[in-house]
Amino acid sequence: MKIGPLWLKLQIACGDAVAFGPGKADLVEAIAAHGSISAAARSMGMSYRRAWLLVDEMNRCFDTPLVETLRGGGLERGARVTETGLALVEAYREMEREAATLAERPAYARLRSHLRTTPRDAEA
Repeated sequence: MKIGPLWLKLQIACGDAVAFGPGKADLVEAIAAHGSISAAARSMGMSYRRAWLLVDEMNRCFDTPLVETLRGGGLERGARVTETGLALVEAYREMEREAATLAERPAYARLRSHLRTTPRDAEA
């Protein structure tokens, strides 16, 4: 999330893995909206394999799966976001909103006062 020149990226770690972050939250929301990992991946411009690997990593990092795949034909196929997955996205989005308030704090102004608008040219 960008707040002026300040860019905050909240990531939840599980060992060395990123259990949850902004992209994974977007993916879970897309799966909830589209009802499948492949459709969610297409809507986000990513490959099915990449989306599946992200879902697998999330599911391995939490006590209960965030996304369940539904096998078989007919109406019972695709994927669904579990109650845990929905609750986690809600909590993550709340954390993002709370983090956005950091721009109102004095520490942000102090940091910002030293930040250049663009990087210096690299020295040869």
